Amino acid sequence: MTTASRQEALRDERTGVLLREIRLLVPDTRDPAVQARLKAAISTLDPEDEQESMRWIESVSLFDNEDRGAE
Repeated sequence: MTTASRQEALRDERTGVLLREIRLLVPDTRDPAVQARLKAAISTLDPEDEQESMRWIESVSLFDNEDRGAE
């Protein structure tokens, strides 16, 4: 049995769920070029659209929490 398969077996025993590990590569937000791209993208956002999105998210969050309190 390889080290990877032993680790996988141990993880499956602990969680009781068959899981597969994935690795993600994401941009380094400390990189000045990445920061510049983020700032440029953020500057194009419409504040009114953002407010509408936040209101929707908050209303859905409140709705979900109300259901949990009724259990």
